[in-house]
Amino acid sequence: MEIAEDVLVLQLKQKSTQAKAFEILVDTYKERLYWHIRRIILDHDNTDDVLQNTFIKVFRNIDGFKGDSKLYTWMYRIATNEALSFLKMESHKLKISNDELMVEKIDNLRADVYFDGDEIQLQLQHAIALLPKKQKLVFNMKYFQELKYEEISEILDTSVGGLKASYHLATKKIEAYLKGI
Repeated sequence: MEIAEDVLVLQLKQKSTQAKAFEILVDTYKERLYWHIRRIILDHDNTDDVLQNTFIKVFRNIDGFKGDSKLYTWMYRIATNEALSFLKMESHKLKISNDELMVEKIDNLRADVYFDGDEIQLQLQHAIALLPKKQKLVFNMKYFQELKYEEISEILDTSVGGLKASYHLATKKIEAYLKGI
C-alpha cells in the first residue's frame, strides 16, 4: 500500500492511527534501512538488532519530527547513528579499536551464512572497512544505495562538495587497495 509521506507522518502522530501507520512505515523502509545498517555493521544478527532499535527510536521520537527533511532521511540519520553507536560500544566492550573491529568483522563474513559474495566481494568489503568513517558512509550510500549527494547531505548534515570529495577519496583508496592485492 503506497501512502504519501506527509499523510503517514500525521497518522504516526495520532494515537488512533499510529499502530497501522507504523506497520506501513516498517514495511516500506525495513529493507532499505536493513541494508544501510548492514553495510556499516557487516553482520546479520547485529544488523537486525540495530534495525529494531532504529524503529523503536523512530516510534518514540516521531512527535519530535518537524518535517524539515524527508521522513526517510530522518530515519537514515537515526539508523546511521544507531549503527555507529553500536560499533563504538562493541569495540569498547572488546577493548579493541574500531579499525580492528572492522577487520575482525570482515574476516567473519566468510562464515556468515547470510553473506553470498565471492572473494572479490570480500576484498571490496575489506577495502571499504579500512576507510575512515565518513568516507565509508558516503561510499556505501552513494555506491550501494545509489542515493543522491543531496540526500546524503541531509542524512549526514554535510555539504554536497564535501561529500563529493569524500566519495572521490574513498574510490581512490579502494582502487589502490584492490590493485595492491
